[in-house]
Amino acid sequence: MAWIYVVLAAVVEVFWVVGLRHADTPLEWAGTALAIVFSFFFIIKACETIPSGTVYAVFTGSGAAAIVLVDTLVFGTHLKLVGLLFIGLILVGVIGIKLTTGPSDAEEGGA
Repeated sequence: MAWIYVVLAAVVEVFWVVGLRHADTPLEWAGTALAIVFSFFFIIKACETIPSGTVYAVFTGSGAAAIVLVDTLVFGTHLKLVGLLFIGLILVGVIGIKLTTGPSDAEEGGA
């Protein structure tokens, strides 16, 4: 379940980053603030069972890759081939962290 929280945090991050860029009305700013709150809530929940360094690395890496893709696909920003290569490297790193992170004490029934 903790990894689902990390994924949700990264997905919600896309919304608040877009909100920071495009919010104009008080309602849009409120939605952006709410997205930030949810994003950090999901991060905190994930840190209950996954080491915080791992959560942060996966959250920022996958969130950054998703934001670049949304910026390109939705807002028409030009993305060069080398940019795609670096996004791929981020995703490989995120998957590598996921595969090499063992269970924490909380998952094993300790602390």
